[in-house]
Amino acid sequence: MTRPRIRVAAYVIRNRAVPEVLVFDHIGMPEAGTQVPAGGVKSGEELEEAVLREVAEETGLLTTTVVRQIAVEDKPHPDTGLARRTSFFFLQASAETPDAWDHYVNGDGDDAGLTFTCRFLPLPLKEPLADDQDAWLGHLDPRWTTGTGDSQ
Repeated sequence: MTRPRIRVAAYVIRNRAVPEVLVFDHIGMPEAGTQVPAGGVKSGEELEEAVLREVAEETGLLTTTVVRQIAVEDKPHPDTGLARRTSFFFLQASAETPDAWDHYVNGDGDDAGLTFTCRFLPLPLKEPLADDQDAWLGHLDPRWTTGTGDSQ
C-alpha cells in the first residue's frame, strides 16, 4: 500500500460581528476554486509548524496562532487520485487583520510565483470550498456548516 502524502489545512478564524474564515483564490486560475491555506508537510516538520508555514506562505499572515487540531482526513487527490492525509487545524487571527489583500507567493514551493487574492468570508459559508475543504467547519461550531443550496 502506498503511503499517503501528509498535508495540513488551516481554518483561520477572525472574530468580528460574525465569525469569518480566511480563504483565497488564485489570480488568473478560477478553475482552482476558493480555498483555505493548505499544503504538504516537510520532512521532520511538526504539523503545527507546517500549518503556520503554509498560512504564512500562501497569505503572508505571520501573526496567526494555532488553537487546536480539528480532524484528520484520508482522501485521494481530486485530480491525480493519489493518497493524501490532511490534518485540519483551527487558527485564530486578530480582529484587526485586513478584510482583503493580494499576496505574491515567494520561495521554491509549488505555489511560488503565484498571486493569491485573500479575504475573510462570514460563517457559515454560502458555497462549498474547492475539494470540500470546508467539510470540517461544522466541527468547530455546528452553525458553521456550509449551506448546500438544497431546499430539501
